[in-house]
Amino acid sequence: MSELILPDGETLYYEEHGTGRPLMMVAGLGGIGAYWAPQIAPFSKQFRVILHDHRGTGGSSRSQIKYSVEQMAEDTLALMDALDIEQADFIGHSTGAAIAQVIALDHPDRLGRIILASGWTTADGFFRRCFETRKQLLMTAGPEAYIKATPLFLHPSWWIRDNIDQIESGESGVYGGHHDVGIMASRIDALLAFDRSADLPKIPHQVLVMGVANDHLTPAYFSEALAAAIPNASLSIMQDGAHAASQILPDEFNAIAMDFLKGGHA
Repeated sequence: MSELILPDGETLYYEEHGTGRPLMMVAGLGGIGAYWAPQIAPFSKQFRVILHDHRGTGGSSRSQIKYSVEQMAEDTLALMDALDIEQADFIGHSTGAAIAQVIALDHPDRLGRIILASGWTTADGFFRRCFETRKQLLMTAGPEAYIKATPLFLHPSWWIRDNIDQIESGESGVYGGHHDVGIMASRIDALLAFDRSADLPKIPHQVLVMGVANDHLTPAYFSEALAAAIPNASLSIMQDGAHAASQILPDEFNAIAMDFLKGGHA
């Protein structure tokens, strides 16, 4: 559990677990490295796992900037530099998968094997409506209402039914318990602006694209499009778990991801 001072004076909270080949595990829009809690123990037995809270979230500083996926990628690279990591394997979930696309295209030598989990290509009509609705809820009803609605976008209905007490008791700590509406809105804008779809055929890496059949935030057709566009990509579609499948069904997710990182699939 450490803190990195970035070149502009802002800070990133990060953690390292295990030893071996470096594995960057980069979270989605919420930005909290603890998203990967179900993955830390099994993956740190095989890899040097590094996870961090994105700038503006969790234990990292609340930088009042215009956020972009490219900026998030630069912060991730700055962390790799500080840890003397020339190249790492990479698992990115949702926004983390967008960050992986940027690094793979702009700094291809920094990444080995890449897993894009519940990623997307570009904001189509469905994606835009989802995130514009979430932003409107944030701006008009406030962060508490936004957080209350978040499980509806991330989790299967059966899981919400069976875990409603856990969800409601933990809501105050979501996003590190500090809710800056301006930062949260800017991060949503960054996702809506992201589009490296035309460059995807230039990604040279071995890539596993992981989608989920009942993901109703980044539907599986995005994963199919990513896998079709990236030359050395393979596709794996889980049937259940929705957008947060790595948390909902971690054993299945971990087995698929570990097999790829150890040389299987693509």
